[in-house]
This record gives sequence, C-alpha cells and structure tokens, in this order.
Amino acid sequence: MLSLRLTEQFVHDHGHKPGASEVRSWERSLPALMSVLLEAGLGDVTILMEYGLPLTSKRADAVLAGIHPRTGEPSYVVVELKQWSQAAPEEDEPLLCRVDTYTRPVLNPVEQVRGYCDYLVSFNGALAGHPGRIAGAAYLHNATEFGITGLAEVGESERGRLFSEERRGAFIRFLQERLSPVNGAAAADELLAGKIAPSKQLMAVAAQEVREREQFVLLDEQRVAYETVMRAVRKAAQADRKEVVVVTGGPGTGKSVIALSLLGELYRQGRTAIHATGSQSFTKTMRKVAGARKREVQDLFKYFNSFMTAERNALDVIVCDEAHRMRKTSANRYTPAAHRSDKPQVEELIDAARVPVFLLDQHQVVRPGEMGSVKEIRDAASAKGLPCTVVELDSQFRCGGSDAYLQWVLRLLDLEEGGPQTWEPDGKMEVLVAETPQEMEDLLEHKRASGYGARISAGFCWKWSKETRPGAPLPNDVVIGDWERPWNVYGDRGVAGAPPSALWATDPAGFGQVGCVYTAQGFEYDWSGVIVGPDLVWRGERWVVNRDASKDPAFKRSTPDSDVDLLIRHTYKVLLTRGMMGTVIYSTDAETRQKLSELVSAPHLAAMV
Repeated sequence: MLSLRLTEQFVHDHGHKPGASEVRSWERSLPALMSVLLEAGLGDVTILMEYGLPLTSKRADAVLAGIHPRTGEPSYVVVELKQWSQAAPEEDEPLLCRVDTYTRPVLNPVEQVRGYCDYLVSFNGALAGHPGRIAGAAYLHNATEFGITGLAEVGESERGRLFSEERRGAFIRFLQERLSPVNGAAAADELLAGKIAPSKQLMAVAAQEVREREQFVLLDEQRVAYETVMRAVRKAAQADRKEVVVVTGGPGTGKSVIALSLLGELYRQGRTAIHATGSQSFTKTMRKVAGARKREVQDLFKYFNSFMTAERNALDVIVCDEAHRMRKTSANRYTPAAHRSDKPQVEELIDAARVPVFLLDQHQVVRPGEMGSVKEIRDAASAKGLPCTVVELDSQFRCGGSDAYLQWVLRLLDLEEGGPQTWEPDGKMEVLVAETPQEMEDLLEHKRASGYGARISAGFCWKWSKETRPGAPLPNDVVIGDWERPWNVYGDRGVAGAPPSALWATDPAGFGQVGCVYTAQGFEYDWSGVIVGPDLVWRGERWVVNRDASKDPAFKRSTPDSDVDLLIRHTYKVLLTRGMMGTVIYSTDAETRQKLSELVSAPHLAAMV
C-alpha cells in the first residue's frame, strides 16, 4: 500500500512517525491526483511524491516530471493537494485563509505552491537557468467553486494556480498544456541530480535584505508569521491599536530570516522599526554586515536593555529576535541610578512599539536569568489587556533541513523522551565522531580547502583569558593533551589576526580559535566541530553533568544543580545545531567517545581527508 511505503520513508527521513492526519491525506489525496493524471492521458509522467525542498525539511506533496509538449524540454508541475471542502481568505489579507479544521489562519495554497516553485528555482541547478520549466497548482479535490470563492483574490500566475474538483477539466487542460503523454523518468532524474545551491546564510545576504529587496523565499508558516505581523502593523496604523505577536520554533526554523524580512520591508515602507536581541555577537555582526555603508541601518539594531527610557509606542514595530534571552529586568550594575527600575524587560519591550514581535526558542536558554518564554509574553500582554497571537514554526532550515538530525540531537541529550538512538544517515546531514581534536581539526581544514566554512566550538570547560599583551598571540586556553588552541577573542578588538568576539562566527579568520555558546548562538556555518567537555559525560546508561568542570562565570553558587544540568544540555544542543552540512563531535572523555561512536557508524575521519 502506497501510504505504508510513504510512512516508512517518512520515519527514515524525520526520525518519527507521521501524524494520523498526514497519513489520511496520503490515502485520500494521492488517489485523486492519480485519477486526474490517468484521465488526462498522462499515466507515464513521473510523480515525485513528498518531494523534499533542498536544504529544508519542507516537502511538496507532488512534483510531476515530464516533457513539455511544445518545447520538448523537461517540464515540472508542483502540485499541492488539499482535502479542504471550503476555505475563505482572511479578512483584508488574501495571502492567508481560514479553514474550519485550523484554529489560526494558514497560508493561502496558491501562495504556498508559488513559494515552493520560487524556492526550487532559487536552489536547484536544473531550474536555476531555466525558470520557465516549472509551474505550480493547488488542487482542492473535495471543494466546489463556491466553497473556496475568494482564495483566487491573492492573484494567480504560472507558478500559482487554483483548481477545485468542480474545475477538474480545467486542471486536466492545465496539465496537458505542460506535460506530454510520454515517460518522464529522464526529466525526474535531471531534477533529482540538479546541483543544490549553497544555503543563503543569514549574514551573507543581510545587507541586501534590509536595504534593497527580499533575498529569502519564506515558505508556509514562515510566510504566515510574516503576513501576521504585517497585518497587525496595518491594523495598528488604521485603528490606533496594539497587538503582540510571538513566533516560536526550534533552531533553524527561520526565525531570524523572518526578522530580517520584516525589518527590510518595514524599512522600505518608511515605518519606524527596530531589531533587538540580547546577543552582543548577533547585534554587532548585524551592525557590521547589514549596516556596513549606512549609519541609519546600523541604528536599526539594538539590545533588549536599550528601551528602559523609551517613549511608549514610539515605534511602529520592535522585532525581538532570540527573545528567549530576555532578562528579568534591564537594570544591571552599569545602569545609572536615575534609570534603574524593577520593571520587567518584557514589559519595556511591549510598551516600546504598537506591534511588539517576539521570536524565540524556549530550548535555547543557556544562562541563568534568561527567561523569555511564550507564557511570560502572553501573561505580560494579558496584564495590559492586549491580544497576543502565537505562530509556531516546525520546519527545519538548518542542519541541511534534516528533521531527523534535530530529533537525534534532542534525544541524544535527553531533551526529548526516548533516550539516545543510533544515527541513521539521511542524505541531508553528515555526523562524524573524532578520536582526537587534531583529527577533527584536520577534517574541517580539508572542508575549508574545498570552499566550505567551518568552526570549532566547545563547552565552557576551560578558563578564558580576558587580556592579551600588546603584540602577543592569543593564549592557548583550551588544552586537550598536546592539542592547544585559544578561545575566540575576548572583547571588541581583533588580536593577532583573530577577529573580535562578535565576528568569530562570520569572519573566516575565526577558524583557529575555539568558540563558546555565547559566540556561536544565533549563527550557522557549513561544518561544525563540537568539543564536548568534562561538564557532560556518559556513565553507564545516562548522562552525568559535572558542574565543577564548568568554568562558565554565569553559573553562581546560588544557581541550583537542576538549572545547571538543563542549561549545560541546552548549551550542547545549541552547539550541535550550528552546522548546515555536517557536524564532527569529539568528547574529552573516553567512555563518552565510545558511546558516541556506538551511536554514529561512520568512516574513519582520516580516510576522508
């Protein structure tokens, strides 16, 4: 049975079983598509079912591959299948729509399939030079025209057409105009073999994103989050009202991409908007990259504690990225007495704009005192009588788009139930275990020589020299046997060719120093080397956290053991999810290395160099 085969492949790709609703959609929607193809005389066309979009965990329901009847060239039709019997555009926002089975607005399927087509043209070499080869259609095979009236208000195009069951004949003609009744295997092979373009890493395109035009294609719930914010902005301007929006998702779900897309569009519209984070590294990097030639762009990037004296509703929008790093209050030992208050930081941020937007991952809290959570924000909004809309992201864009890898990391660190499991290669993410740190570094150097970016990071288990004598090299603080390397620079100025702390993850000269969670969090690179220090070791059948092995000054004597335990696991989750293409893991502990080697069956690293 087809649905059983799809279920087996889904488990392999994602590390968990598909939901019952997804299995039902396969059982009901795929036969409907097959029936249309047979009636159209296109039974020889190749169907790529649940086609994975490059470098993401997103999947198109079906891509039809064949030969164009007029040009004789490969031709592709992306088909999004919906079981909906009715759907209506969201009030004053046709890009979103309301469906009875969902409590919140979802992306209009016309825009959904159009986004898939645009994304494939951007990332698949078989289409990059031939954008006219692809078309897209949403087929709502249970719907009448009356049931979906209004969805076409979003505007149809070659890459985004809408068909109900009532317009089955029009759908058949649409397919016949783009696909010949011949075998499509060769065209399918060409698409599958298409060279995948490198991921558009966040910092590499930040300047264009903010100053010029959108560089990223937002998909599905990413687009829903974006449109939800823009709709709130319009309503705030028209009706003099406030609304809080929360966007939540794990690492690599595209939160920062959404933040930049919003900031860029608001900036171009002339609205007052600010990007804020609790990360010095992220903010300084954005100022350098996105605001390299424009001071006014640099000024768009602030810290969470910059709004203690802000005028209420002075901004149209404040985009709070990495909101899990919010603190209880903005006051610290450097705050002037006149500005000190006990006002919660989340309240300051809400008060600062008509539309405060919070993007967060509740599993990336790595320091005591960080308290950004959906509940905290909802409670603060409720206390002020403000509506709070939450959009959840669940698709993976980091780690090669590998849901299976992210799930493997969560279970490895006991952050999800089930315990560690054997890594099953999924073709998206490479996972390797090194026997020595030198072996790890050699492999990463080999990857760098091939044009990839790479960094080595570690748990905070070695003291960090804060000062370096003028003219002296960085001290080799991280010592493992005869392998010695410095931490990344402490401070805002480069040392001996090494970049300042905030630029370690993005400046190529950052390779050669070891980064920690505070310089790696929020960034990504092609290949990630992770040193698991003696603060987290495997003993018997479980992990043991040794807080005494941690040199993190954020952990005070008053920090409970339970908090330290969770924060250290969160730290390694962050470090293990920075890589876009591969992760190499090394543990300083022999028993832990043995456990990791049992979980990861991979070729010896020396053979790969």
